[in-house]
Order: sequence, then C-alpha cells, then structure tokens
Amino acid sequence: MNSADDPHESAADSHFDASDETSTDEQEIAALLEQLASGVDNAADQLMPLVYDRLRGLAQKMLRNESPSHTLQPTALVNEAYIRMLGQSQVNWQGKTHFFAIGARMMRRILVDHARRKLSQKRGGSLHRISLEEDLCISKRSDEDVLAIEDALSKLAELDPRQAQIVELRFYGGLTVEEVAEVLKVSKRTVESDWTMLRAWLRRELTSEHST
Repeated sequence: MNSADDPHESAADSHFDASDETSTDEQEIAALLEQLASGVDNAADQLMPLVYDRLRGLAQKMLRNESPSHTLQPTALVNEAYIRMLGQSQVNWQGKTHFFAIGARMMRRILVDHARRKLSQKRGGSLHRISLEEDLCISKRSDEDVLAIEDALSKLAELDPRQAQIVELRFYGGLTVEEVAEVLKVSKRTVESDWTMLRAWLRRELTSEHST
C-alpha cells in the first residue's frame, strides 16, 4: 500500500504537523519577546499577529460581564493594552505566559481608568449588589463594581502581593492554575489552595462593600 493511502500514517503526519506548527509559533514568540526587550525596532509589529487572538480573547472575557452601556470594544482594549505594554521600559519578558499576564494587568488598569473617568462625569447613582458565582464571575459589572474590585485588590496587595497577583491572573487574565504557578514560580498546589481561600475572601469583601 502507498503510504499516502494509509489512514493511520496520514493521521499521524497530520498530528505531527499541528504540533510542530504550535512549537514553531511558541519559539517565534519567545524570540520576538527577546528582541522586544532588546529594543529591536520591528519586533512589536512581528509579534502582534502571533499574540492578537489570545489578547482579544482576554479582552472579550473581561468585557463580557461589563454593563450594556460600556463603550469599550475588545479591539480597542487590545490596542490600548498593547501600546501600554510596549511603553513599559526595561521589561524582562519571561516567556509567552508572562507576556499574557502583563497583558491582562494592562487591560485591568484600562478598565479601571475608564470606570473612573465615567464616574467623574456623573454624580450620584445607585449602587447595585455584586453577585459572585463559584468561579468568581461577576454579572454585568457597573463602573462602581469595577472600582470596588480594584479597591479590594489594592487592599489584598497590601496584605499579600502574591495572592493579589493570583486573583489578577485568574480573574482578569483567565490563566489556568498551571499558568499562574508558572508566572509566580510556585507550585500548582499553592495556587489551588490560595485560590480557594481568595474566592471566599473576595466574596466577603465585595458583599460587605455593597451592603454598607
């Protein structure tokens, strides 16, 4: 039988090609991040097509629970976050996961800045209760909710910076437990234990904030 007619061989070849392509992309991203850190002029332009889809996925996740009146669109959030990321000086990019973690942090700051600007343009208005689900999703956040979450994270950062990073990476960045462990250089078990405790802590903080 001709090898081209062998379905098992074809499937194996197909699987190998997909894996090889993924590996190549990751290697290219890693190389471009090194160039970016070194100040190579066109590194940012070459990097953007390779990371855009995941950055946009992060933006869509963050905006999914915003109020219907929210004016930021995923593309605008990605573009502004990318510009801010490139504007940072002396960033030692530690790989793809670290890059997306920083992207999530920038998007969070943009949403907070956006909420503050909107609230500064109006006075009064009623606060509504934040409803936290098991995975810490927040249903239809208002601008007040965004700032309440930011205040809680700021408070947590003063108590334990690492735990604040876990919330930021999981809640805003959508990183898996394994990815968070990689970024923070701790064990998966540590992240799982902290995340269980942190969900309860944040639920108490935000519920208390909106009951006063």
